[in-house]
Amino acid sequence: MAAVMDGLTAIVAEDAPMTVRQVFYRAVAAGIVGKTEGEYKETVIRLLGSMRRSGRIPFGAIADNTRWMRKPRTWSSLDEALRRTAEVYRRALWDLQECYVEVWLEKDALAGVLYEVTEAWDCPLMVTRGDSRAKSFVGDSVEVDAIPPAILRNLVAEVIERHVDGAQLMITQVAEEEERMILERLARREVA
Repeated sequence: MAAVMDGLTAIVAEDAPMTVRQVFYRAVAAGIVGKTEGEYKETVIRLLGSMRRSGRIPFGAIADNTRWMRKPRTWSSLDEALRRTAEVYRRALWDLQECYVEVWLEKDALAGVLYEVTEAWDCPLMVTRGDSRAKSFVGDSVEVDAIPPAILRNLVAEVIERHVDGAQLMITQVAEEEERMILERLARREVA
């Protein structure tokens, strides 16, 4: 079991964040576990949970979108709201672009793997969940969880970048920086 845990640790360290299913497929490809539901549930899921609880792998290394919180954003004071707004302010990237991009994903669990890419490009990430008729599909297919996370993130980034006009992006970035400086001055009370 120690060898399996070492292998899972190495897989996660190489490409986090990953879904449990992605770790499983990588472990199968590496010969660490067999490709059975039993190995998935009784070995990979169980060990990853144990390894997270023990601190052997960070909780954030496993993407888990099944638990999330809804809470309105609030602040203790106007000063805190201004400071926080200055820190996180972003100008809408797609306003000056010729097109608008959204990323649609049918695997809820993979949202945590792809969000860092869509967030960087100001793209909505739409999760639709899977099509229950997949068993009747005829033809070649690939389980999206079997694609290494880095490759999946690169595929999504490349597709988004194809739709970005670099000159318009630069204008947006310059305006964003100037507006952020105004917010910072407001937060420091330097503007009357």
